[in-house]
Amino acid sequence: MLLVFDVGNTNMVLGIYKDNELIKDWRINTDKEKTSDEYGILISSLFKYEDIEMSEIKDVIISSVVPNVMHSLENFCIKYCKKQPLIVGPGIKTGLNIKYDNPKQVGADRIVNAVAGIEKYGYPLILVDFGTATTFCAISERGEYLGGTIAPGIKISSEALFQRASKLPRVELLKPGTTICKSTVTAMQSGIIYGYVGLVDKIISMMKHELNCEGIKVVATGGLANLIASETDSIDNVDKFLTLEGLKVIYEKNKE
Repeated sequence: MLLVFDVGNTNMVLGIYKDNELIKDWRINTDKEKTSDEYGILISSLFKYEDIEMSEIKDVIISSVVPNVMHSLENFCIKYCKKQPLIVGPGIKTGLNIKYDNPKQVGADRIVNAVAGIEKYGYPLILVDFGTATTFCAISERGEYLGGTIAPGIKISSEALFQRASKLPRVELLKPGTTICKSTVTAMQSGIIYGYVGLVDKIISMMKHELNCEGIKVVATGGLANLIASETDSIDNVDKFLTLEGLKVIYEKNKE
């Protein structure tokens, strides 16, 4: 079995692949303060609930945008899984032709998504990942990673509104169904959700114009992808496990 980690700023997603099938996945809080033993206790309990033994894990691969958590996670892998993890970063084989000014600046999550996107959907391609930040990545008609855009995530935008406006409450991210709202809560929900839909539509529209080619597919992933995708015609597919699948593809390219 292959254990994959997608470590984001807010959450980390774990998945277990048996052969080519994702058989289990979990989403837990990314905690920079947790020790390797604390992660060991938490992940062991998740495994135990699903009747999975640590000894069944044959390899581990990690993609992370949170450097401060890596020491604990690496030590967890060595101590509890008895494996040195493969970490997505400089020197790892991805098969991706990166056209960024400085390829080392491209986040591991964006690289993994691009690898999975090309593998599953071909190119040209636009990938949108709704995480703590929302990232937009463009893949050319030759399969090159061209770059993209990074925007504040929906939750960050919502939290900033609550924290900086004294009389505005913290609200749940729900679609009110209207923009002429009769309460402060629904007015905020409308502005956050539909305003974000406008942001997504605009960036995708500009990316398509700049790619200047036919047959561009737009694929979204991340925890809030469905919320936005249901309100826009710009997104063709929502792929919940795109990043985990990308980790598996990269592992296959490097396992020797």
